[in-house]
Amino acid sequence: MDLEHWLTTAAEAIGDWQRGYGAFEPHPSLNVSDEQFGAAFGELTRRLTDNYPFFHPSYAGQMLKPPHPAAVVGYLAAMLINPNNHALDGGPATAAMEKEVVSQLAAMFGLRTHLGHLTTSGTIANLEALYVARELHPGKAVAYSTEAHYTHGRMCGVLGLAGVPVGVDAAGRMDLGELDAVLAGGQIGTVVATTGTTGLGAVDPVHEIVAMARAHGARVHVDAAYGGFFTLLAGQAGPAGLDSAPWLAIADCDSVVVDPHKHGLQPYGCGAVMFADPGVGRFYVHDSPYTYFTSGDLHLGEISLECSRAGASAAAAWLTFRLLPLTADGLGRVLAAGRLAALEWAQLLRESAVLDLYQPPQLDIITYFPVTGGRALSAIDGGSASILQAGMADGKAPVFLSTLRISADAMHARHPEVAADADGARILRSVLMKPESQTYATALHARVEELARQLPQ
Repeated sequence: MDLEHWLTTAAEAIGDWQRGYGAFEPHPSLNVSDEQFGAAFGELTRRLTDNYPFFHPSYAGQMLKPPHPAAVVGYLAAMLINPNNHALDGGPATAAMEKEVVSQLAAMFGLRTHLGHLTTSGTIANLEALYVARELHPGKAVAYSTEAHYTHGRMCGVLGLAGVPVGVDAAGRMDLGELDAVLAGGQIGTVVATTGTTGLGAVDPVHEIVAMARAHGARVHVDAAYGGFFTLLAGQAGPAGLDSAPWLAIADCDSVVVDPHKHGLQPYGCGAVMFADPGVGRFYVHDSPYTYFTSGDLHLGEISLECSRAGASAAAAWLTFRLLPLTADGLGRVLAAGRLAALEWAQLLRESAVLDLYQPPQLDIITYFPVTGGRALSAIDGGSASILQAGMADGKAPVFLSTLRISADAMHARHPEVAADADGARILRSVLMKPESQTYATALHARVEELARQLPQ
């Protein structure tokens, strides 16, 4: 795909549309000269080089990668108009696209009915889900795993809800025994299940959580912000396929959040929230005397806590999903590549003399630690930090990783032979969400092994 050509074509197409409304003279207060712009733009592009190479497979640190070129073109084309999807008055075309995109996402999760919209982030999407949870079960608490994203505890505080952390098992998934004990107290209104924790990529057993929550009269919200698109691999044949049970159970939950700006190949910020019961729209009812006047149809702002939202986000997602549909053979191939990269690297770690696999990857996040400095937490912590810094500082063969702090108990559950001479340690963590990671995993492993061998014995 020739990105430069299609960006130019997008600008020309919008220019043609604008000229159809007649010429006018832009106000002089907006004018800048090419010389002024060139100087400022030169400074901008120079400053933008102060970034890590998120686009390159040598970057395997955080959950960052560029959007798909189709998303860039779609976003630019709509951004030149700058529609606001709060109301049909502000973005009729992109509001229609947003409804189509949300319907596709709901269908991907198997929701039989839905009410939902795009948001500016997964945090805001989860806030909306917990807001509805509070309205449906006033005075009741929200339970989530200790590996769940910190946004749940924070948003509970914002909403005045009690948040109850639930322990996890040896794979980082919500511990069902502990959840059952928490639910037995009768104070939980909603359980948050996570499909793809941001630390380990762990997938909670949603199917078992649903049955347990229902038995205690509690709702279930699924935070699929990171891992949601992996539902496209559920039940698929081959090594990239995933156990279908947790993913199919999302259809039986009350709400679900997913971030298209992660595995959906979209630019920041683009989250989404969907409710299985369209009737929750009653909790959003409000009056605005200067909007919602061109149509009697439902406006997206009437089912959202946010007001102004970029219609360009909807256009970008709509165009991307037209080209890479939400199917196993469409967008699923992109996710499968990252999953296969994690499986391959995991096997290389099992065979390594200087690195050890922390736990098998459940999606496309892999965690591991150096063993050359001794099998003790303090040595692992120092070695992980050294590898992280040395990899980024090497100008000739850089590699960009991240670290994850784990507790002594968590390490003991997976590697009881590691000496607990500290209360925890940093281990190495790599996110393989770029499909190019599939062909680069061997090179990544070799480079990290090289760095591990340079640690003091």
